[in-house]
Amino acid sequence: MDRDHALALLGRYVTSESLTRHCIATAAVMRGLAQTLGEDADLWERIGILHDIDFEIIGEDMTRHGIEGARTLREEGLSEEVCQAVERHNHTLFGPYTEPLDLALQSADSISGFVIACALVKGGAVTDVTPKTIRKKLKDKTFAAGCARERIAAVGALMDLTDFYQVAIDAIADRREELGLR
Repeated sequence: MDRDHALALLGRYVTSESLTRHCIATAAVMRGLAQTLGEDADLWERIGILHDIDFEIIGEDMTRHGIEGARTLREEGLSEEVCQAVERHNHTLFGPYTEPLDLALQSADSISGFVIACALVKGGAVTDVTPKTIRKKLKDKTFAAGCARERIAAVGALMDLTDFYQVAIDAIADRREELGLR
């Protein structure tokens, strides 16, 4: 399955534009991380696209999140590697994480929205966001208060956090038009 097919599959289950954008942003960061860490960038991007495929189905029931997504993806014929990654990404049910894919998805899931929030403060210009911006805003607990900062920090087991922030910024900047950013 390529990126276009993953997006089409996501579109069959997700109607929310903001959730779709979140999945695209998370996928961009996953791709950037995979390239940096020498992993399969296409696979990691697809996982990022599909990680919240069940979010509208489960409503607020976090005891089903990921599990329903994996079930849906199995029915759609996706590989067990993709299905298990989607299932395990629900940090309220799984963890602690030690595998690179799991750590990356935890961090990408959280940093994607954070980088976008930083860009919106700068008039939507993601290219004006720097690792320094992210470090400063992470210290401000009132900024993007719902962001799980500890999930962002989890990637520290794989790479330097400042390098991660730059990977995330660059990855989202590469998809800025698709995400409605400058």
